[in-house]
Amino acid sequence: QVQLVESGGGLVQAGGSLRLSCAASGSIFSNNVMGWFRQAPGKEREFVAVITWSVGDTYHADSVKGRFTISRDNAKRTVYLQMNSLKPEDTAVYYCAARRGWSTAPADFGSWGQGTQVTVSS
Repeated sequence: QVQLVESGGGLVQAGGSLRLSCAASGSIFSNNVMGWFRQAPGKEREFVAVITWSVGDTYHADSVKGRFTISRDNAKRTVYLQMNSLKPEDTAVYYCAARRGWSTAPADFGSWGQGTQVTVSS
């Protein structure tokens, strides 16, 4: 089981930037996939980006492509989400998650962090 702790959320003006971090502990396997998801009030949790732990292959949702970048530092056991050109519609609680094997569906991920709030003001 992987334990995840997110940090880096906050309040930012539209057009600004934030970097989220997700520190992982416990058992991380070579076929682990780490993902970022978000959930806005009254909405379902949605996929943002994923990265493979071993090779670093990435995939981003269309809504964030070109603005957000997922990355990882294996030595620090940390996954990052660099968020640029933030928009008010990016406001949500952002969650880090992990699973073994590729997926972008929130229901497929079994390990979740507690979430970090990101608020973008207009």
